[in-house]
Amino acid sequence: MEQEHDNGIHAHPTPLTYFKVATALVILTVLEVAVIYVEALRSFWIPILVGLSSVKFVLVAMFYMHLKFDNRLFSVFFVGGLILATIVIGAFLVLFHVLT
Repeated sequence: MEQEHDNGIHAHPTPLTYFKVATALVILTVLEVAVIYVEALRSFWIPILVGLSSVKFVLVAMFYMHLKFDNRLFSVFFVGGLILATIVIGAFLVLFHVLT
């Protein structure tokens, strides 16, 4: 997917890679919108939407913010922040009886 220089350092991804990631993001967005219209999934909306948006966050952070090609520490900060935010939001949903 990405080009590699002779010294082993990864270059930026090719335009085809960006197109594939953009296509995946569009498909995930369509799935998010479609889930809202399926009444049978109503009780599972929150976990499904959180999961889909988490995947989109990771794709954007890794490719468009180039974290995939940077130091691992940056990825740890972003993923750690995502996990922390998910836990806090989940705690608020339980605290305010949204998930009961």
